[in-house]
Amino acid sequence: MKDQAKIIAALLVGAAAGAALGLLLAPEKGEELRGDIADYVNDLVDKAKNKAQSTADNIKEYGSNAVDSVKSKFSGAASNAEDAINSAKSKAADYAESGADSAKSKVKGTANDWNNSIQNA
Repeated sequence: MKDQAKIIAALLVGAAAGAALGLLLAPEKGEELRGDIADYVNDLVDKAKNKAQSTADNIKEYGSNAVDSVKSKFSGAASNAEDAINSAKSKAADYAESGADSAKSKVKGTANDWNNSIQNA
C-alpha cells in the first residue's frame, strides 16, 4: 500500500512539474503565463482539498461505524449480564424460600414432638 502511494505521489509531482515546464516554455506573454500557472495551481489546490475532505469524511464514517458496532456489542453484553443477574436473584430467592419452608417444617415438627412429649409425660 505504501509503495502504491509513493508511485501515485511521484506521478502527480511529475505531472505538475511537466505542466509547469510546458507553461514556462510556451510562447506566451509573461502575464498570461503567470495567469495560466496560477489557474493550474488553484486547480491542483482545489483537487487536493476535495480529496482531503473526501478522506476525512470516509474516516469519520468509519469511526462512526466502529463506535456503533462497539455500542451494540456492549449493549448486548450488558443485557446478557442483566439477564444473568435477574436469573441468579430468582434462583437465590427460590432457594431461600425453599430453605425457609424446610426450616419451618422442621421447627414445627420438633415443636409438635416436644408438645406430645410434654402432654404424654
